Amino acid sequence: MFVRLHAAALVGIDAIPVEIEVNEGKGDPKMIIVGLPDAAVRESRDRVWTAVGNSGFRRPKGRITVNLAPADLKKEGPSFDLAIALGLVAFQDEFKEGALDKTAIFGELALNGHVRPVKGILSLVQSARETGHRAVIVPADNVAEACLIDGIHIFGVNTLEEATLLLLGDSGTLPESIDREAHFAAARGYDIDFSEVKGQAHVKRAIEVAVAGSHNILMIGPPGTGKSMLAKRIATIMPQMSEAEAISTTKIHSVAGLVDCRSHFIATRPFRSPHHTISDAGLLGGSNIPRPGEVSLAHHGILFLDELPEFRRSTLEVMRQPLEDGKVTISRAAGTMTFPADFMLVAAMNPCACGYFGDPKRECRCSPSQIAKYRQRISGPLLDRIDLHIEVPAVEYRELSSAADGEPSAAIRQRVERAREIQANRFTSHPQVLTNAAMAPKLVRIHCALDPESSGILEQAMDQLNFSARAHDRILKVARTLADLAGETNIRANHVLEAVQYRTLDRDLWT
Repeated sequence: MFVRLHAAALVGIDAIPVEIEVNEGKGDPKMIIVGLPDAAVRESRDRVWTAVGNSGFRRPKGRITVNLAPADLKKEGPSFDLAIALGLVAFQDEFKEGALDKTAIFGELALNGHVRPVKGILSLVQSARETGHRAVIVPADNVAEACLIDGIHIFGVNTLEEATLLLLGDSGTLPESIDREAHFAAARGYDIDFSEVKGQAHVKRAIEVAVAGSHNILMIGPPGTGKSMLAKRIATIMPQMSEAEAISTTKIHSVAGLVDCRSHFIATRPFRSPHHTISDAGLLGGSNIPRPGEVSLAHHGILFLDELPEFRRSTLEVMRQPLEDGKVTISRAAGTMTFPADFMLVAAMNPCACGYFGDPKRECRCSPSQIAKYRQRISGPLLDRIDLHIEVPAVEYRELSSAADGEPSAAIRQRVERAREIQANRFTSHPQVLTNAAMAPKLVRIHCALDPESSGILEQAMDQLNFSARAHDRILKVARTLADLAGETNIRANHVLEAVQYRTLDRDLWT
């Protein structure tokens, strides 16, 4: 007897359809799985065999061959368990006509027949819809996440027996659904706000400029001045995530196993803050089978690198590609995969190894050579890719003790969204460009033209401060953002002057 079922295999953050062929033949009762299964898939024969018996079904008496097609695609993980088990049950129960052809099945089995959640359910369900399936059976704990994909019926099951009744047509179960808009709106809130930050008005201004144009920013200051506190609140002034952005971000987190039954939807901008001991593979993604790294987990959000000079130089240098392209390509023996990595880089560092260089109240213990060596851990090319460099001094006592709240995130976000709207209208003929930071040199020449006064200011800055050609373009992009925030059509001299101020920690000034 032969049965065909449908599932999918994760490849990167996408899923590829997989046909599961189950055949019962003559011979000793045992199960063989072929089709490039990994260890987790091979071990499923023992889980499935035990779960079928413990769920009250008769185990097949002949030799069972399970083929996972296409045979040249490596299959990973336990998500095929439920489909294989239902293939064995189909030998003794007659499922509803056409049910197996129209349904994709995903789920891990416990030995007692309970269905456990699996990673990457968003990608798996999306693949099922794209291949024309009308329904999917998923673990009950994955239902809320699966319902984010519309155009396909979602059925959640807790046990193998429930899945069997569903395919027999005897369960009376209706497809699951959620109010996506209400669910999305409820998950959008933040527990923190910019109003909680005392003082640092000029730093808040720089952050607002950075977010308005999606520019990368570096904050330099002694310990305890609020760099981390500011960084954590940047997401609260970014434009609200669209539903499409939320789904694409959730997809990455789901594949990485960071989405569970309690946090099954990413509706706020992700904030990723890896430790400085992170490896290249941890930051970019990798391992034997490429998986998303921190730069991809920060997609549509913020990657915060605290204590920037403490990161290995080689680790920082590998970020050049995602910073320029908004994606990262990883090549391994298992294949080449591309992960999205469109994030805003926010970095923080001390001015020297002891942290108090330039502090008016605490003496720096570092020699000039030690300060230069510490700062030179960050390469010039990487620093060029950070548009704004801002000093974060210690906050005065009177500001810390003030009872007045700062400007709330909602008010700042309104200005940011107005600036983003101007940029969206500007780049309507270039849909791949969404913000000023993403402008190519050709667009910079078109949209960042300077009047004679502004051009003279920039020329003087380039000569005196030894800015690189890349820094020149970054200054123009930031000036364009400053003009957008002010509602100005043209870049003015004051915009160029402010943009230049945000480049005063360029590489040549550190030596």
